[in-house]
Amino acid sequence: MDKNTLFSSFGKWVAPINIMKLQQRIDETDQDKYVKKLTTKAYLLLFLHAQLQQREGLRAIADDVLSKEFQQELGLSSISPSQLSRKNNQVEPALLEEIFVDLVQQIQSVSGNTHSLRKDIKIIDSTTIGLCLQKYKWATFRKTKAGI
Repeated sequence: MDKNTLFSSFGKWVAPINIMKLQQRIDETDQDKYVKKLTTKAYLLLFLHAQLQQREGLRAIADDVLSKEFQQELGLSSISPSQLSRKNNQVEPALLEEIFVDLVQQIQSVSGNTHSLRKDIKIIDSTTIGLCLQKYKWATFRKTKAGI
């Protein structure tokens, strides 16, 4: 998909996330207690958008919020990289896991797969590990760099 048309379909892309269930879980765990600006929902949408846009760091993610359309989607006018870092440390991993499991269940219900969730799902990390080209000639990544 072209990166320029991605933003217009962002709302449709995140539509399968059960926002009502997410909000209920946030309320149960007091995840957003005392939060004035960067809610857990806005955090989730912001980081999903960053993943789709392949942002390199928190500064690039914070710069995305400068877009007027995206500000409306998130309910934010601006955000700093330090705020993103703090929120990243505060969000409960179990909450994100629940969202993931819910999405997997939706996929399995559509595909008719009724096997165990954890047994059939494989998560692949696409992180590139840089290596010295002189020592690892077999791991050609770029002209001047090796990587796996």
